[in-house]
Parts: sequence; structure tokens; C-alpha cells
Amino acid sequence: MHVIHSRSTTAANEHDVTQAKHLQHGDESRFWGDAGYQGIHKRPEFEGHDLSWNIAARPGQRRKLGELFDLLERRKAQVRAKVEHPFLRIKQQFGYRKVRYKGLGKNTNRLYLLAAFTNLLTCKKYLMT
Repeated sequence: MHVIHSRSTTAANEHDVTQAKHLQHGDESRFWGDAGYQGIHKRPEFEGHDLSWNIAARPGQRRKLGELFDLLERRKAQVRAKVEHPFLRIKQQFGYRKVRYKGLGKNTNRLYLLAAFTNLLTCKKYLMT
């Protein structure tokens, strides 16, 4: 069961890597990321963190290194895919395809509400008992 524990919204021209520090709760021992997170372990905000970095390889690198490396990359993708399920629910059940309002504040509030609804639906079977 994957519950959304933190959210961060920014303007579209800001990269995801800049928000990675805000999306952790502090008890992580591993960091899983797609190829866009290459080099995150070198950023100053992660110095001194004892994390296992599981970052996906870029597609060109995957093709070069062969079948065993491709199997490892598939395992990484399986773990990362589970994290995407709450976002699938937000997009499909609640219809969040595009931002609706002008301004980051209103869209942030809407996303917080949709994340809370998603958590309720995810945890519904535990709340009913």
C-alpha cells in the first residue's frame, strides 16, 4: 500500500531534482528514481546521507550494456511503478489532467485535496474495520 506522505508543487520550468529533498520523510534507506535523477547523489543537500541510490539508466546506456544490466533496470522499474499508482488514481478517477486555475497556490490546494482523497481510497479497507 502506497500512501502519499508529502507533496511539493513548483512552476513547470523547475526540475524535479530540486524538490527531492522536500519529498523525503527522513527514514529512507533507499532512493529510487528515473533517469532524470542521474547525479542527484552529488547535490549538496544530499551530502552525508547514507542512502542506497537506485537511479535508472538512460535508454542509450541500457542498450549498450546488455541483457543482465537490462534485467537489473527492469527490477528498478518494477519498484518505481508501484509509486506511480496513486498518481494514476488522481489522473483517472479525479480527472486531473491539466491545471485548472491560474496561479500556483490554487492548483496546489487542489492537488493537496486530490492527494488526500487518494489516500482515503487507498486506505479504505483499513478504515472500515
